[in-house]
Amino acid sequence: MNSNLRYGPAEQDAAEKLITLALAEDLGSVGDLTSQTIIPASEMAEVQIVARTEGVLAGMPIAAAVFREMDEKVEWKPLLDDGSPLIAGSVVATVAGPLRTLLTGERTALNFLTLLSGVATMTRRFVDELEGLDVEILDTRKTFPGYRQLQKYAVRAGGGTNHRMGLYDGILIKDNHLAGWKEETGSTIALAIQEARRESPLPVPVEVEVDTLDQLQDALEAKPEYVLLDNMTLEQMRNAVTMRNDLSEGTKLEASGGVTLETVRGIAETGIDRISIGALTHSAPALDLAFDWAARLR
Repeated sequence: MNSNLRYGPAEQDAAEKLITLALAEDLGSVGDLTSQTIIPASEMAEVQIVARTEGVLAGMPIAAAVFREMDEKVEWKPLLDDGSPLIAGSVVATVAGPLRTLLTGERTALNFLTLLSGVATMTRRFVDELEGLDVEILDTRKTFPGYRQLQKYAVRAGGGTNHRMGLYDGILIKDNHLAGWKEETGSTIALAIQEARRESPLPVPVEVEVDTLDQLQDALEAKPEYVLLDNMTLEQMRNAVTMRNDLSEGTKLEASGGVTLETVRGIAETGIDRISIGALTHSAPALDLAFDWAARLR
């Protein structure tokens, strides 16, 4: 399993809030009418959570928490850890307890598992494309509202690396920031970086976005921790690496913009250090997992 994968208090807090919302929107004020009307309250059963296709697993602690929130009598038995590769037919967990509870919580638990496993699966595909290269695959802030902690956890499950979690833990000066700042000052990108460092209340890394080599040269004068190369060609990226090596060897270069599985290795081979991909979180298709009946329990 990815040594960087940690399900900590921040992820747990985010999961608890989302589980509360998810159950409330599914149950309303009267609960699961179907299960209440045709399933005896005394009926006990066991089901398996099964992968229908290959991928990477993520979201097990959240799915377990769904049933823990509903009924302490439910027994959750994980058979695989987050980050595990899946093939069609992989049994990831068994769930046993009151059948009404299992049926009522099925969709909510699977919604978390399928979404997060989809993110982990897409991330792993990009990571696998860079085998043998020392380049990181990063996510972005293009996450579903309320799901950022969990989607970024799923990126780690897939072998990726988290970019900043929010606006509060890093400085990223983008084109619109520069447009507004220059309109007031008429100053250079390097001066914007220096001002950001000087005015920041926290000692956080500074990153700046550029889309031309002239802008890069300007930025490197201030030796930022990171420079984001926005939608540059491969030739521009190779030139950017040469310029960085000459002017600010400690600055890491990050490529972004329209990265696909077909183009990611060529980008990495230019010599850049990081590649950020918004699609990991905003466009990953859900992975197909389902409940399969196992047994009626006496």
